[in-house]
Amino acid sequence: MSTIFSLWTVIVFILFIGIVVWAWSGKRKQEFDEAAMIPFNDEDDETEINNQEAENRNA
Repeated sequence: MSTIFSLWTVIVFILFIGIVVWAWSGKRKQEFDEAAMIPFNDEDDETEINNQEAENRNA
């Protein structure tokens, strides 16, 4: 039984290292930068919609 736990620990550790390498890979930087800007893009869209609604009410 301890062999299974040891094997499981090694598998999870290798998976963790793989995720860390994937996350810090230079190839993924552009995608992560775009994802980091998503909250700000939504705010701009909401402001634009509110401005359009205000213009429609005033027209």
